[in-house]
Amino acid sequence: MTSVNADLGQVVRTPVRRLWVAVLCGYLALGATLQELPGYLVERFGEGPAVAGLAVGIAFAATAVVRPFAGMAGDAGRAAPMVAAGAVLTTVAALGHLLAPNVAVLLVARLVMGAGEAALFSAALPWVLGRTPANRRGRVAGWFGLSMWGGLALGPLVAVGAHRFGVTWWVVAALPMVSTALVASTGLRSAPPRGGAGPGLRSRPRLASWRDLVPRGAGLPGLCLGMASYGYGTLTALLVLYLTGKGSGAQGVALTVFAVAFLAVRAAGSPLIDRYGGAAVARVVLGFAAAGLALLAAVPTDPAVLLGTALAGVGVGLMFPATTAMTLQRTHARAPGLAVGAMTSLWDVGVLVAGPAGGLVADHLGYRPAFALAAAVALAALLITVRVRAVSAAVPGR
Repeated sequence: MTSVNADLGQVVRTPVRRLWVAVLCGYLALGATLQELPGYLVERFGEGPAVAGLAVGIAFAATAVVRPFAGMAGDAGRAAPMVAAGAVLTTVAALGHLLAPNVAVLLVARLVMGAGEAALFSAALPWVLGRTPANRRGRVAGWFGLSMWGGLALGPLVAVGAHRFGVTWWVVAALPMVSTALVASTGLRSAPPRGGAGPGLRSRPRLASWRDLVPRGAGLPGLCLGMASYGYGTLTALLVLYLTGKGSGAQGVALTVFAVAFLAVRAAGSPLIDRYGGAAVARVVLGFAAAGLALLAAVPTDPAVLLGTALAGVGVGLMFPATTAMTLQRTHARAPGLAVGAMTSLWDVGVLVAGPAGGLVADHLGYRPAFALAAAVALAALLITVRVRAVSAAVPGR
């Protein structure tokens, strides 16, 4: 993707592949911490599950806050320095995990890592989408988003492999260093959006009202994504504990089954977004997610649990590109980085809510009711996609 920058008088290329790998390495580090952190807190600091849960979740709180600001900076032509800042912050935070002398410092490192990861992805996405034709944005968003979601899905597997050699935290520290080097190699110059600044893009971001952070049209798709992430958060928080508690031998492969299903459907299915539309695809995959979670709640056998986990992976796999397409349509693709950043923040909120809410239900009623609640939330998200379509159809020109 190439454009002529009149101000610089030279060709500026969008380094899509380098950005993709940079984001992947950053999120592999974050995903690895999700696997390693609970045991690390117990072994090194003598903490229990409550502090472990706080340490895992607090990073997502930071990502939820920072994403809209990073997207806004990307829309304003500052994608390159924002992505670079995200890579550097992630590197500093990863070293903080390795060197933290106490839990307080580790929690600060978690916050910094969450902020860095948000800046890394949410500023890189408008850098890429700004030069992408409208009829290919769903496909490109799905492919580029695979860098983030793939890192989160595969990061725990990286941690398991590194743990065998006692080098997990060194790997966590090294991965964002690779991100920083890749971003620096771009020359830190991002191309202007296709067709110039256009409506809704500002050279200087301003915050006159909450609408400057959450553009009109991004709310409902974001809500759908956040409700889909509730199921993901429930699985990551409870699935291994559920299988371990019932004496299953599947706890070691369950999240791998989810990751494989997730990555496969994302890689193969993203073109469907441009062909059928985000809302239509979201309705189908949310049906898969609800069915998978309901199967987990209804049938306790290992084959049923693994099948339900795979269906849930399929269900979550296409939600980000689907809701991105819905958001860009409803906002007329104005300020895409801000709009998608605000929408994606709801994913982080959903994961944050799922852990304590699912854990509370599991403590009082059992694991299977917790999965049933997640299935109900997925069905509710499906109904919201119908509302998104109805609103879109009612707006002239769409």
